Amino acid sequence: VVRRHLLQRYEHQPFVSCLAGFYSCRWKRYQRERTEPGKCCCNRECMFFPLLVAAFCFSLVFLYTWGEGKNDYNSFDWYNYGNLGFWFLWSLVILIVAAVLFAYISLLLVLAMCLLAEGQRLYLHWSHKIGTFLVLGFSIASLFALSILWRDHRKTVRLSFQVTAPYLHVGAIAIMVLLAWPVAFHAIRADKKVTQVIIVGPYLAILLFLFLIPLGMYSPCIREMGTLGPKPALIGHRGAPMLAPENTEMSFLKTIEHGGDGLETDVAISYDGVPFLMHDDTLKRTTNIEEVYPNDTGKAASFFSWDALQKLNAGTWFLKNKPFVGMGSLSKADQNQAMNQSIYTLSSFLRLADSHNKLVIFDLYRPPEKHPYRNLWLRKVLDVILKESKIKRHLVLWLHNSVRSFVQSVAPGFQHTMGRKAPIEDLLKHNIVKLNLVYTDMSSEDIRKYAAANITTNFYVVNEPWLYSLAWCSGAHSVTTNAVHLLKDLSQPLFLMTPQQYSIMWILTDLTSAFLISLIFVL
Repeated sequence: VVRRHLLQRYEHQPFVSCLAGFYSCRWKRYQRERTEPGKCCCNRECMFFPLLVAAFCFSLVFLYTWGEGKNDYNSFDWYNYGNLGFWFLWSLVILIVAAVLFAYISLLLVLAMCLLAEGQRLYLHWSHKIGTFLVLGFSIASLFALSILWRDHRKTVRLSFQVTAPYLHVGAIAIMVLLAWPVAFHAIRADKKVTQVIIVGPYLAILLFLFLIPLGMYSPCIREMGTLGPKPALIGHRGAPMLAPENTEMSFLKTIEHGGDGLETDVAISYDGVPFLMHDDTLKRTTNIEEVYPNDTGKAASFFSWDALQKLNAGTWFLKNKPFVGMGSLSKADQNQAMNQSIYTLSSFLRLADSHNKLVIFDLYRPPEKHPYRNLWLRKVLDVILKESKIKRHLVLWLHNSVRSFVQSVAPGFQHTMGRKAPIEDLLKHNIVKLNLVYTDMSSEDIRKYAAANITTNFYVVNEPWLYSLAWCSGAHSVTTNAVHLLKDLSQPLFLMTPQQYSIMWILTDLTSAFLISLIFVL
């Protein structure tokens, strides 16, 4: 019996020594320092385990928050470009750093839990202590910066809960089942009732909260069979900017090729009165102006004549900077086509849309002061729409709000669109038939309310499948997107289920976890 006991101990010690080696950098075959279950695992080291748990929680929250913000990575990188003056995928770097730090702190926490289950004292190595403080500091600082600099991101996270909450609930229950073993091990062997209550009480409170939280959960994707509305139409945001340089002919052709229902763009006016497509105030980001006009890189795009604009290349930047995460590689033919793109005129854009029967929506930028067409720009745009391109009027979603009554009088037939929410009475008074809203304003209740008054809704910019699925379940009529080529392949919303299916998933999860936790405590 003694020999068998020694053999079991000998076989078990390498496992404990390995755990202690990774956690404490104490690579010994036999770990002599033990603690009784239910008692403090250490003395001076006692503060580092709660810090480890806090670092894990904050890093998990930040990783989820940043991961769900992928829809806006391009906007984040564009914001940094405007402040730093050069293009870089900062969003991807932050995601990788957050994932690596979370993996590191998760490994340390797993090692600590295993050592506690073995009754070992915790001695976190000084290098891991520094790492824990770094992870905790990075996560808290990043969450604080997001809350200050990117406040709308909180709305994105709240929207994500509407589709991911049922699955986050299952994941949280699974974690509680895994934690049941060390909790039961220390609680049952504790020598005082007070200690048992301190260990088990918070655990059971959290578990009960998780069991009941689905009672207050809402998701538009949990709905009865047959109540799902039609798939939202897809409007290409500046064309297909993940496949081609934005606001170029190639970009719009890619949208049409992949079945987009409409095209969105931005319109500026050249110094000699030619409406052209450009989003930025300057030409620095999306052209080779630094090569052609190196002394005018900071000059407003509207102060260039059309002849000067025609000399610029509007495609080489796209191949050089790769502005979107996960773009993939272009074919040789697409690369050659992208390299030969030039700035596109509004007239050409409208004729292209008309020939393919596509809706158009555009932001109009008034020329800066001292521009010869500062007070005539709307007239120039209307002349191009009505006289040059002669696009079918019902294809035009007129968004610009100034002099709307004048536009309605000279160009009847446009679908007038408002860029903000407003009372239904006011919208009907101004003959508004569509709302063009930022996706963070998405509300299934508001969508139904406007739809009852024959006012449809379009949300921008929706790139991620989960967000498109939420818009679909909520009843949106259309979305503006950078990813027409990806969203067109969705045959049904992600996370779609009936209330009965969700109830079964919820009840089975709770019953199974309750059984397993009870079994662990009994054994």
